[in-house]
Order: sequence, then structure tokens, then C-alpha cells
Amino acid sequence: MTSGNGSVRPLVVVGSGGFGRETVEAVRAINAERRTWDLLGFLDDDPTLHGTEIDGVPVLGPIDDARTRFESAQLVVCTGHPGNYFSRRSIVERLGLPPGRYGTVVHPAASVSTTSKVGHGSVLLAHVVATASVRIGAHVAVMPGVVFTHDDRVDDYGTFGAGVRLAGRVHVEEGAYVGSGSLVREDRTVGAWSLVGMGAVVTKDVPAAEVWAGVPARFLRSASSVSAPSEVGVGGESAR
Repeated sequence: MTSGNGSVRPLVVVGSGGFGRETVEAVRAINAERRTWDLLGFLDDDPTLHGTEIDGVPVLGPIDDARTRFESAQLVVCTGHPGNYFSRRSIVERLGLPPGRYGTVVHPAASVSTTSKVGHGSVLLAHVVATASVRIGAHVAVMPGVVFTHDDRVDDYGTFGAGVRLAGRVHVEEGAYVGSGSLVREDRTVGAWSLVGMGAVVTKDVPAAEVWAGVPARFLRSASSVSAPSEVGVGGESAR
């Protein structure tokens, strides 16, 4: 987390909702072991929050300030929920910043193997496990207690609710949302920008841009009915 000379780096959290607040607590836990981040505050497009504090952290201004007032800080984009899980990509594209501007936050209570990799802008909360040769892309949001087993692959902008379990060699494609408590069988693919409902048991491949739920999981509807990205119907970026 520190730069090559061991300096503490400034960090701004984009989005002051639940996930942003959880990320702040992960940063505090990291700093309690070794001061790594200088947490400056939140950026949020809700003007009623500007100048306030949330959990003791100031809301500094709108998201676009990341390009101007805070051009020397690193960022993590912490937005999205099941009704609009496309907001992180929308914000990253809107900001147009290079990958090096994004930090990676891994809670010290997470366990990431030496053969696993985590991309820039991703956040792994407490008790996440990545066992062996797991690949997690950029801007991936991983809630507490998620388990990735051997050779799992997660593409950019994936979202995982608390307690998800992936068996071996699962591929979660770009932007997919896997709901809390879901189980995914080995060698399955969860397609790009699809949504898997809470507690689902995925025994078959989930096609791109579809919503699946149940035990075993089955097709419910197109993801376009819950605001999909540009290729399947654009969603907004206000979700927090």
C-alpha cells in the first residue's frame, strides 16, 4: 500500500454510502497495523452532504474534484447496489484517470495468497479469502466473508455480497453482481453485467446481462430491467 520510499499516501473515497463507510473502516484497520493511508475524506455528488462529516470523515465535495482539488491523491470508487451495480464503471469512465490514480484496499483480516492478484481500485473487506492463483480485476467490490477458491477469475467491476462462495475455476465476467450468500459451482461462468440473487445456488452458466435467482438458480429476467450498462441499456451513477 505504501510507495517505494515507504511514505503515507493520501486517499479519497468516492461515494459516502454504506460501502464507502465500510471501506473507511478497512482503511482504519490497515492504519492501525501500519500507517499506510492519509484518509482525506469522501467525494459525493449529493450537495446536501458537502461540508458534513460521516463517521468522523469529511465529505469534501463532488466527485469531479478528484481531477482538480485532489489530483495528487489516490482514489477508491465505492458505489453501487443491486438496483444499480454499474455506477463504478460509469464514474471511472467519467473521471478518465490513469490506473495509477486508484488505490487497492485489502482489510488486514482478509487472506490473499501469494499466488493471487488483486487489481487497482478494488476493495476486499474483512475475512475475504483468496486461496490459490485467484485473479481479481480492477474496481472489484468484495464484501465481508467472501471465499474465492483455486483458479477463480474475476473481471473488472465485479461486485460480491457478503458470504459468497465460489468453487474452483469459476469465471465472473465484467461487472457481474453476485448477491449475498450465493454459492457458485466449480467451472461455471457468471456472465458480464448479470445479477445473481441473494442465496442462489448457481449450477449452470449464467449468460451475460441476465438476472438469475433461486435454488438452483434460474433465469428471471433481463438485467436491462434493473438498469444495465450502455450495451444493454444505460444506468446512472448516483447509486451509493
